[in-house]
Amino acid sequence: MDMEKVKALREKTGAGVMDVKKALDDAKGDEKEAEKLLAKRSVEIVAKKSERATSQGLIESYVHLGKIGVLVELNCETDFVARNDEFKAFAHEVALQAATTEAKDVQGLLKEIYFKDTTKTTQDLLNEAIAKTGENIKVKRFIKFELGQ
Repeated sequence: MDMEKVKALREKTGAGVMDVKKALDDAKGDEKEAEKLLAKRSVEIVAKKSERATSQGLIESYVHLGKIGVLVELNCETDFVARNDEFKAFAHEVALQAATTEAKDVQGLLKEIYFKDTTKTTQDLLNEAIAKTGENIKVKRFIKFELGQ
């Protein structure tokens, strides 16, 4: 097993080492095919977790140049994940995205193209976070304030 391939694919997808190794084995070393397998498995993980209760989480804030302010509530299954640095970073990304959007509700926000990577939507970011943490995560609500509006 080429550990450089494992490392590169893990960094690109955020998948666990064992998942990356299995995907590379299943794809007979083809990185592109392994990436597709990981994406497919990620969707399966998200589907399995979607009905689990999300009673923990955090509220993230972001203020842009004193002119736009956002509060976002994200929920997860456990306090352990809510305190995790990756979850906190994800919450911050959602708050940044909410600051850039014209969406009025969570469904609209999730459909928005992610401003840092136009090949993804906010829903894709959410799915990646669910796959990484192994927990169901929901964007419960957000509110955006714009100076003068």
